[in-house]
Amino acid sequence: MEDKLFKYRYGQIKLPVFFPDATRGVIKMLDFKDVEETKTLGVLVNTFHLWQGLGKNVLEKYGDIGNFMSWNGALISDSGGFQVMSQVKKGIVNGKIKDEGIVLYPGKNKRLVFSPEESIRFQVKLGTDMVIILDDFTDPKSSYKEAYESVKRTLLWAERSKKEFEKLTKGKKIKPYLLGVVQGGESLDLREDCTKELVKIGFDGLGWGGWPFDEKGKISFKSAEVISKNTPKNYLLHGLGIGKPEDIVKCVSLGFNIFDCVIPTRDGRHGRLFTYNAGSMDKIDVKKKNFYSVFTADRDINLLDSSRVSVACDCLLCKRYSRGYLRHLFKIGDVTAMRLASIHNLRFYSILMEKLQ
Repeated sequence: MEDKLFKYRYGQIKLPVFFPDATRGVIKMLDFKDVEETKTLGVLVNTFHLWQGLGKNVLEKYGDIGNFMSWNGALISDSGGFQVMSQVKKGIVNGKIKDEGIVLYPGKNKRLVFSPEESIRFQVKLGTDMVIILDDFTDPKSSYKEAYESVKRTLLWAERSKKEFEKLTKGKKIKPYLLGVVQGGESLDLREDCTKELVKIGFDGLGWGGWPFDEKGKISFKSAEVISKNTPKNYLLHGLGIGKPEDIVKCVSLGFNIFDCVIPTRDGRHGRLFTYNAGSMDKIDVKKKNFYSVFTADRDINLLDSSRVSVACDCLLCKRYSRGYLRHLFKIGDVTAMRLASIHNLRFYSILMEKLQ
């Protein structure tokens, strides 16, 4: 069977692949040299946050977001709709979700509209290798009627996004992938309808959108199965925000091949490090149950531990420093601890992708 590839301006990546979140063009505590050395092949940026905080003039000066960041790996731009819409729907941000787009009221007599077309326009300026359209996030507490309305708006926005994308990229030899997003919550019939309609509109791949977790943080894969079953085999499938190692393994078995999440770097900054339950890198088996553990550098007894964080890892932390030294760094609040832990977790995830190929 021929390997499925993610092609980008500087090369191609064998799938599956994990993109850590560089939301505002940076991964906290790391520079991109650190990221490259973990064998991380791509990162994801957030369109909405960059639209608000960076603007198009900077992009015009530098050419694209990759040049601005000095990052030569693959790049995905997420629309940012999930973050801002969840805040609007919870009342944290003053705004409304309308057919025209996300309407924000940042101050008295101020009105900002982040429309599907504006999202596409800004993402094309970002110059990323995959563009993710703006979708209407289905709140996990939505009624069936509310979920239906979010799917209806998602499809409306998808048609408008595709039209704007084709207009802006017409005649270009190299075009980014265009990804639609499937909504519908846990209503499997809505998920199926949304998937089929997005395929009719025509995309390079689909993303599993929404919030698939229950109150205990457990994930339901039923909607992922529906999406995979109703998607052409040549489509890319993106597990948006899917980041627990065991969930990634399950999603790959269902046909998903692109993932992004804050988990490896966020957990690293909080002293949670993923480690393979194996005596060496060669002996890692990600198909086994309980193939990894979590080491937490939060106890003083760790100061006496001279062992490596993991013998099945070749990152900077594991090649050079002990568990005891890492605990010392966290205890004194030195940012080096967060940097080393983030580096380690990113290497854990790049190894995971290597083992799943």
